[in-house]
Amino acid sequence: MVEITQNIIKANGINLHYREAGQGPAMILLHGWPQTSYAWRKVISPLSDRYRVIAPDLRGMGDSDKPAGGYDMRTVATDIRQLAAVLGLENVYLVGADWGGLVARRYALDWPGELARLAIVDIVPHGQIFENFTVEYAKGAWHYFFNAVPDLPESLVAHDVRGFLHAFGRPKYHNPADLEDALDEYVRAYSQPGALRGGFAYYKAMFAENRRLDEESLGKTIQEPVHCIWGNSGGMGGPFDVLEMWRPDAPQVTGRGIDACGHYVHEEAPDILVEELLAFGDV
Repeated sequence: MVEITQNIIKANGINLHYREAGQGPAMILLHGWPQTSYAWRKVISPLSDRYRVIAPDLRGMGDSDKPAGGYDMRTVATDIRQLAAVLGLENVYLVGADWGGLVARRYALDWPGELARLAIVDIVPHGQIFENFTVEYAKGAWHYFFNAVPDLPESLVAHDVRGFLHAFGRPKYHNPADLEDALDEYVRAYSQPGALRGGFAYYKAMFAENRRLDEESLGKTIQEPVHCIWGNSGGMGGPFDVLEMWRPDAPQVTGRGIDACGHYVHEEAPDILVEELLAFGDV
C-alpha cells in the first residue's frame, strides 16, 4: 500500500493543506465543492504508481486557510501555481473536478504553456452553462444562486451541516451509498470555523469577478491537451454536450462520459477515471 502523507505549505500568502504520494512526473488533483482533497482518496494510490501526486485543499476548504477574500478563479489558480513552484514541480499534469476544473481552466488561460496537460472532471465553463440555461437544469442548479446570496446560506446551513451536505449530495450521485462513505469527513471539514463561508465564497465570485475574467479571456484558447471525463448521470453529461461546451476554450478537446455514474466521478468510478487519466498521460 502506497503511503499518502499530509502536509501544510505556504503559497500565495496562505497555508494550503495537501496530500501527497508517489514519485515521478507531477500530477496535481483539484477538488470541488462541497468536498476536500479527501475526495481523491480512491485514485491517489493507483495514480502514484506513475506520478508524484499532489492533492491540495483549495483555499477556504478542508484544512487549508480560510481567508476573507480571494475566491475568484485567478487568485485560486495563483495559489496552485505557487504551490507547484514551492514544491519544485514543473510541467504539471493538472486534473480538476467541479470547481477544481474551473481553477485548472483559469491556470491554463492565464499562464499558457506552463502545464503538461489538463483533465477536467464533470464540469463545463460557467459562461457556457448560463448561455444554455434551462428551467430543467435550474432544478439541479439552485445552489448556484442560494450559495451566492450574502450571509444567508452561512447562517442557515450552520444549524445542520450534515443535513445540508446529505440533501445536496444525494441527488448528484448515481449510487448515493458513495456519499455515505465520505460524509463524516466532509461534515468535519465544513463544520470548521470559516469553512462554510469559504466554500460559498466561490459562488459569490462567480457572477462578478469570474465573469470579468472570462470577458478578459475572450479569444484565448488553452494550448495544452485537454481531456474531459464526466458522469452520464451527473449534472453535465445529461443536459449538455460537454465537449462542444469546451471547444471555445480547447478546440481539440477529447473526452468521454461514464454510464451509471453521477457528478463525483472520482468517488463513483475511480477505476475508470484512473484508466482515463493514465491513458491521456500517454498521449
